[in-house]
Amino acid sequence: MSKSILIPLIAILMLVTGLIAFQFQPVLAFNSIFQQDDPQVRGAQLYDDWTQVTGITPPGNHPIWSRQTTNTRSGVDTWRCVSCHGWDYQGKDGAFSSGANYTGFPGVYDAQSLPMEELKAILSGKKDPQHDFSGYLSDADLAALAVFIRQGVIDDSRFIDPVSLKPIGGDLQSGKSLYEQGCASCHGNDGQAITFRYEGQTVSLGTLAVQDPWRFLHRTRFGTARAPEMTIGLNLGWSPQEGRDVLLYAQTFATGLEQPLSPSLGDQPGGAVTPPGGPANNIITGILTALGAMAASLGFALVLGGLLVGILLLVVWSIRNRK
Repeated sequence: MSKSILIPLIAILMLVTGLIAFQFQPVLAFNSIFQQDDPQVRGAQLYDDWTQVTGITPPGNHPIWSRQTTNTRSGVDTWRCVSCHGWDYQGKDGAFSSGANYTGFPGVYDAQSLPMEELKAILSGKKDPQHDFSGYLSDADLAALAVFIRQGVIDDSRFIDPVSLKPIGGDLQSGKSLYEQGCASCHGNDGQAITFRYEGQTVSLGTLAVQDPWRFLHRTRFGTARAPEMTIGLNLGWSPQEGRDVLLYAQTFATGLEQPLSPSLGDQPGGAVTPPGGPANNIITGILTALGAMAASLGFALVLGGLLVGILLLVVWSIRNRK
């Protein structure tokens, strides 16, 4: 085979290799990229905990926090939107109407009818100088928060029984099917594969679903900055009702609690997501996580490497043919 034919064949082979690697990238890697580019998802995660999203830690308590005396949280938690406005977006009129999470601050649900510019003005302190986040959040992030408030907040309380906290009219079989398709590969069929620090205890997904359904719904729809690789309902095309179906199914999981907990923010400072079963499972989970990351990195390297080498070989072949 002549060199004039061999070089372009090698180039084509490298290009095909890159495209194959691109085709078989782990789904989670692409979910992460897609999620980061979606302003509604970013806004929802900023609402959850913008300090985790941005990596910025503001000093002391939020200036507005001194306007209330009932909630004893302090430090970075006082800067989170959810600390004042709640996982159900209803503030003092919703799940945070009493108990340790009560602040007396209003929710954001009714604000979804406001124009984008007015919402950004509220977030940047133009309406209330103490409610100014512009020193920590970019214009793009302020806009993402406004997009989330306008498009993402849902009044799930209309569909959740106030006593049992179970979805009203939920479809258990639909929830089971959706959970097995989108969640079980990471959380396990019984919801026990990943556990969380919640009010000073290690609890499972079932505990979160039973004790804090609004937080469960927010994070299954939009994800969390603490787990950027998480597959989320919005990307899977779940409707709000399907999200509540998944919640209903997750509430059938064992909670592992001897005594019920009151709904709360969870995510204590320093609380980490840990797999159950002690050090052996931690090591296994770590190895699997590392392998997944390596696979993602290798795939992208093959894409870029294959394309670059292919292009270079074609250029060399073209130059030689001109001589």
